Amino acid sequence: MGSHVIGAVAEFPAGTRRMLVVEGRPIGVFNVNGTYYALKNSCPHQGAPLCVGTVTGMTLPSAPGEYRYGREGEILRCPWHGWEFDITTGKSIFDPHKCLVKTYDVTIEAEALPEVETYPVTVESGTIVVHV
Repeated sequence: MGSHVIGAVAEFPAGTRRMLVVEGRPIGVFNVNGTYYALKNSCPHQGAPLCVGTVTGMTLPSAPGEYRYGREGEILRCPWHGWEFDITTGKSIFDPHKCLVKTYDVTIEAEALPEVETYPVTVESGTIVVHV
């Protein structure tokens, strides 16, 4: 497994996503409230480009007759047939034990500071010498 730079954290705010191809695999990377998740961009149902679907929330368990809505920004709805998946786990909302989307690890690493290539310089017998 190789490491691939996706971009700067400052340019990838919460609630946004990016599509990319890594080692031939189409992947969607999502920033959900400051945590990054990567999913295979293919719905396990019929292969739709899952990661371009609507990001939403869902109804939560509640008492009969009550409706609680939550997890806004954590649920991804397939654009073709509406199947829903938990972005944070890749599991289906409808059948989390049998249907899931491939997920990938995402880490934040220190951004490399811009630098200029330097060369050693010495002074030899009154002359300045740059060593390339």
